[in-house]
Amino acid sequence: MDQEAQQKADRHALTVCILGSGSRGNAIYVSDGATAILIDAGFSAREIDRRMRHRGLDPAGLSAILVTHEHTDHVRGIERLVRRYRLPVYLSAGTHEGAAALHALPDIHPFACGREFRINTLAVRPFSIPHDARDPAGFTVGANGSRIGIATDLGQVTALVREHLRGCRLLIVEANHDPDMLMGGPYPWFLKQRIRSRTGHLANHETGCLLADLLHPGLDQVVLAHLSETNNRPEKALAEVSTRLSGTPVRLTAASQNVPSPLLTLS
Repeated sequence: MDQEAQQKADRHALTVCILGSGSRGNAIYVSDGATAILIDAGFSAREIDRRMRHRGLDPAGLSAILVTHEHTDHVRGIERLVRRYRLPVYLSAGTHEGAAALHALPDIHPFACGREFRINTLAVRPFSIPHDARDPAGFTVGANGSRIGIATDLGQVTALVREHLRGCRLLIVEANHDPDMLMGGPYPWFLKQRIRSRTGHLANHETGCLLADLLHPGLDQVVLAHLSETNNRPEKALAEVSTRLSGTPVRLTAASQNVPSPLLTLS
């Protein structure tokens, strides 16, 4: 490939950066070189600015924010980011109803799970996930023949979740807790029960089973997300899930709560 063709390909490659993932804040940057979006903005606007610039990303170049659900660790910075950069916000009607801080935003675009829509050059398909929120969503985002799948904050893997995540080249999937650490840890019983419930969060082995089912020759990368700082460890999650991916070329990493990931590019 000559230099001009390579530069053109680079402009249209999907690039992803997990700015942070966990119970204290979540945000994912996705761009195809023409359109850049945030999926969730659960840190302060100032912190999101800082993390983006740390990876050489310009917050002023954002086109929109997508919201998975209304919990604070996913929406904390949205209001200030919207007013600072005049961004539209895409979210389900249930999420809009459940997030009081977002009611007064000037440019809201409701979506319905299962119906694809576009944000400029990006094709977005939201799908329902089981979590204790009003109308939570996972997403696939596609451009130029590549597609990524994002599913965090889900208490069980449904047939619908599997179907939407099939065929993605990059998956960002929750691996929230190790069951033994959760049950032997400091959380009160009601919270342990919530996390283990069908509308709570996925355990490491459940994530491994999901990924084994989603393996296909085009899957390049998997990022484990929303790891609990109390009830999990990156090395535990990676060890558990890697047994399901052994013998494959899939690159497996774990997102951090505190440090943005390197830029992940799908050519």
